[in-house]
Amino acid sequence: MDKNTPITIFWFRRDLRLNDNAGLYHALKSGNPVLPLFIFDKEILDKLEDKDDARVTFIYDAIQELHAELQKHGSSLLVIYDKADHAWDKIIKEHNIASVYANHDYEPYATRRDDAVGERLKKHNIDFKTFKDQVIFEKDEVTKDDGKPYTVYTPYQRKWYAALKPFHLKPYPTLKYLTNLVKTQPLAIPSLKEMGFEKSTLPLPGKEYEDVISDYAEKRNFPAIKGTSHIGMHLRFGTISIRELAKTAYGYSSKTWLNELIWREFYMMILYHFPHTMDHAFRPEYDRIRWVNDEAQFKAWCDGQTGYPIIDAGMRELNATGFMHNRVRMIVASFLSKDLLIDWRWGEHYFARKLLDYEMASNVGGWQWAAGSGTDAAPYFRIFNPESQTKKFDPELKYIKKWVPEYADFSTYPKPIIDHAFARERCLKVFKEALAK
Repeated sequence: MDKNTPITIFWFRRDLRLNDNAGLYHALKSGNPVLPLFIFDKEILDKLEDKDDARVTFIYDAIQELHAELQKHGSSLLVIYDKADHAWDKIIKEHNIASVYANHDYEPYATRRDDAVGERLKKHNIDFKTFKDQVIFEKDEVTKDDGKPYTVYTPYQRKWYAALKPFHLKPYPTLKYLTNLVKTQPLAIPSLKEMGFEKSTLPLPGKEYEDVISDYAEKRNFPAIKGTSHIGMHLRFGTISIRELAKTAYGYSSKTWLNELIWREFYMMILYHFPHTMDHAFRPEYDRIRWVNDEAQFKAWCDGQTGYPIIDAGMRELNATGFMHNRVRMIVASFLSKDLLIDWRWGEHYFARKLLDYEMASNVGGWQWAAGSGTDAAPYFRIFNPESQTKKFDPELKYIKKWVPEYADFSTYPKPIIDHAFARERCLKVFKEALAK
């Protein structure tokens, strides 16, 4: 790699694939040789509580795969472990950079980071160009007729479908331009150990998803069967293209699975327009709720020791696998925020720590939906009854027996930490008081 030759850098973030990658496609057509880059951001990694975090292992494996693929084309991946601003100072010093390309990221930390990096690059007369890649529609692309963002899902969904054209689902033909990569010897990748992490032993989900789409509507609510795709982790880190998923899903007569992808985009749009919702209620009056926040009860919830088998099964599944069934996520979130009157942010933080497919927009949106405080949320008086949810969605107790084997033995299974009927009345009273102010 001649250091005098101007290059374009493509910065991988939440798009860890070569095929059908919007920003990479535009970088490869920029007219300069392209050097791919990935930064293991200390700002993010230092905040992770578990040094065997499976998401770091997943990213690391994806980076190694990218590195191997790039070597087949005579190129390599520049991998740096540092804070983003320090990393860019080093890169700018060591390379003759004409432009930097990346894909949009919508989370508040990422937008602040990208603004700061953009300013840094501008001082050196380096263009910073970013593109839409992880969603079909973003920001202001699906709005009300007056240009304001939707805050209710159903009309957003209708407008999303009305706006959809074939070109939105067309893949970017990235692979045919890989001859435009920088030619270089393989570059070194820092090890997990050097970054203070160790390899996770959790099994990571595959990319197979089509087998659930056709009967997803019938099976998705039953946690004892594999009725959901487990594709969320690949979507989160971009090891699969949203255009591929949406195009495949659109081809099925039932649009239930595609509608879940639209929910994801709805919540991303909400987070983009209302970034305060990452840690404040979308509906501000809900920040007046007097939470009980009992730490012993929170620990029982985290550990799957509440005495409510459907709750305990969900939490144990999460702790053991990094996954929790979608229906059960709603049940455990309702239980924490309404039965136990524990601030939804406590639960959101715990999910952020444990979920392999954690995505801030969807997680915050889901938790605020359950707590009643979010956009298009369940009304505060809708309080899931764990017993009736069990009868409806795990009638043969297969899911419960898998994760709570001691449930049948009343001498070892804990008594309920709270009476649901009492908790329901207490919740209604506390929420009414807060909302009446």
